[in-house]
Amino acid sequence: MTIDAAVLKVEGLTVFQGNYLTLRDVSFELLSGTNTAIVGPNGAGKSTLVQAILDLIPHSSGTVNIFGRPISRLGNLRLQIGYMPQNFIFDRSFPISVGELVGLGWVRESKSDNRNNKNGFLRNLFQPDREKLAAVEKALQRTDALHLRNQAIGTLSGGQFKRVLLAYCLVMPRKLLVLDEAFAGVDAQGTAEFYDLLNELKQQEGWTVLQVSHDIDMVNRHCDRVICLNQTIVCTGKPEIALSPQNLLATYGPNFSYYHHRH
Repeated sequence: MTIDAAVLKVEGLTVFQGNYLTLRDVSFELLSGTNTAIVGPNGAGKSTLVQAILDLIPHSSGTVNIFGRPISRLGNLRLQIGYMPQNFIFDRSFPISVGELVGLGWVRESKSDNRNNKNGFLRNLFQPDREKLAAVEKALQRTDALHLRNQAIGTLSGGQFKRVLLAYCLVMPRKLLVLDEAFAGVDAQGTAEFYDLLNELKQQEGWTVLQVSHDIDMVNRHCDRVICLNQTIVCTGKPEIALSPQNLLATYGPNFSYYHHRH
């Protein structure tokens, strides 16, 4: 995909949670084919920003356009967005296998472009379909998780589960991949391997990636652009600019320490 078009455009986004101002006047664009990280201290509004962009929580003012459309009017284009939340909470005793979980991400596109066609959605979601099974197998294979296909999700390690969630995002063609602390709970070696895999798949799939991260070192190594956020945007730009000592100080305050991985 050519890096020449805005996949996501956010203008003047402001979010209140109760009486508390969480985000103030946030504006930025994502160009297609880029990997952009949102960094900032705890409580800076990083997850809130992602959730507001995806219309998972309401915003007080501002606009969000994805693929040139308002988020509320995406229709079937929503299927081209993959999302890995920060906390995927589930009952670990729930009897579902890895393959079945990844299969939940596969939906045959509705010709009616009707988000409210729930019966059709459920039929597409659970029908035993050869195309669906092939897509699940391919997605698991590409994330090095095919050997886990029949394993119960409750038995997976943190790193294994992240790979399965990435396969869930891969099971259908996506243009935008949104990761909210996708590497939380994964050790440094696993995080490095995951970033390598993500970058490889990004090149192959032409993804545009928006990710929330606390790992400044990995962001500096692997991302194209950085958004420094603390309720509002402090700075944005290439890693060598956005992650300068002055900008990190302005974003995190004087107690921030920069950890460098040694591998």
